[in-house]
Amino acid sequence: MSLTLRTISREQHLAYIQSLPAASHMQVPAWADVKAEWRSESLGWFDPSGEMVGAGLVLYRQVPRVKRYLAYLPEGPVINWYAPNLEDWLQPMLAHLKHQGAFTVKMGPPVIIRRWDSPAIKAGIQNPDVKRLRDVEATHIEPRAFEVADKLRRMGWQQGEDGGAGFADVQPRYVFQVPLADRSLEEVHKGFNQLWRRNIKKAEKAGVEVVQGGYDDLAEWQRLYEITAVRDQFRPRPLGYFQRMWKALNAEDPDRMRLYFARHDGVNLSAATMLVVGGHVWYSYGASDNIGREVRPSNAMQWKMLQDSYALGASVYDLRGISDSLDENDHLFGLIQFKVGTGGQAAEYLGEWDFPLNKLLHKAFDYYMARR
Repeated sequence: MSLTLRTISREQHLAYIQSLPAASHMQVPAWADVKAEWRSESLGWFDPSGEMVGAGLVLYRQVPRVKRYLAYLPEGPVINWYAPNLEDWLQPMLAHLKHQGAFTVKMGPPVIIRRWDSPAIKAGIQNPDVKRLRDVEATHIEPRAFEVADKLRRMGWQQGEDGGAGFADVQPRYVFQVPLADRSLEEVHKGFNQLWRRNIKKAEKAGVEVVQGGYDDLAEWQRLYEITAVRDQFRPRPLGYFQRMWKALNAEDPDRMRLYFARHDGVNLSAATMLVVGGHVWYSYGASDNIGREVRPSNAMQWKMLQDSYALGASVYDLRGISDSLDENDHLFGLIQFKVGTGGQAAEYLGEWDFPLNKLLHKAFDYYMARR
């Protein structure tokens, strides 16, 4: 089947995404407005009959002192990754991006390679010989994903380093998801571990309320988020980023982004942003105060977000990134420990892949990024 690729309008792009069961929130046209410092373009793949069969959001970033661009498709493109003729999908894309002045392309195939269920992860945590998730036998393996990886290597794509060398926007390779399809809410609640169920009950007893906020509440979100940044030692994004995100995403779809607060006695103790694309819901950013932890606001908020996702008809509630470390002394271990309590699954994506269109510039850029 011969495919053609061309630039499409945002309207065409959005209509295509809306026709799918789900797609990454980083592949909707409005994500380009969130990443305002990048130039952007929507691409469409068409079959011989003229029907659109794939789409991609490309972000272009100009490299200092060179009139060339890094082209980035975060968690995309949205194409048939299992197509036997994968080359016929990717070659026209590379040719187009080269023509647009890209010297290197980075993409994140939304293809899951392995899954581990909660009992397998718990057993891994308890086993002193196991230090990483990949040392634990996977509960489910997708053989077709290995084929995709082989095809990409043969085409000249290079797998990004683990944890992602290069620039800061690199997406997590390991995520944690709670499947909702074909499960009742009771089953989801039963899937929580004892500690989670106890904490949800504790929050209810203490009178913790979980409410949704709006655009005007983003300043209060920022207050909690900056407290979190100091505690967890990361650099917070500015309030303007979240305001831009809210305006851009909710202009595209009024339910694309939500804001939640868990409060006790009228005081907000924790907050989270939630993103929705079709049947896929993400817990995107989280924040909490240093006070009030004993009433378990974070557990109450997650349970409410899960219930709301279920009411939306979501097939998956995605708690986003985890590190693959199962070492209790690792500073990121608390993250997987918190998430595994939901009874969901850890999933490993194929990771990000690079195609150097200009090998010399690609090398120079890698060197430049490594020294920053």
